[in-house]
Amino acid sequence: MAGTDEEGLDDLPPSAKLVFKVLEYNGSLTQKGIVEESMLSARTVRYALERLEDIGVVDEDVYFADARQNLYQLDESALAEGDADAPCVECD
Repeated sequence: MAGTDEEGLDDLPPSAKLVFKVLEYNGSLTQKGIVEESMLSARTVRYALERLEDIGVVDEDVYFADARQNLYQLDESALAEGDADAPCVECD
C-alpha cells in the first residue's frame, strides 16, 4: 500500500490536501469538525475523506461521544512511510 500512498497524495484535489493538512495539524476530528476548520462544504469534505480513505492515509473510527458521527484521523503508519512525500498545500 505504500506505493499507492506516494502516487495518490500528489494526485489528490486541493480540497483533499486541505483536509489532510487539517487532520495533520488538529489530530482526530469528526466530519463536522473538519468542515468548521477547513471552511469547506460538508459534501466537499465527504468527498475528500473518501479519496483519502481510498489511498489509505485516513482511518475512520466510531466517535464515542456521539455514535452517529465518525472520527477521522491520519493513519500513522502511512505517515511514517511517506512523510517526505506529504502534500504541500502552500506549494499548489
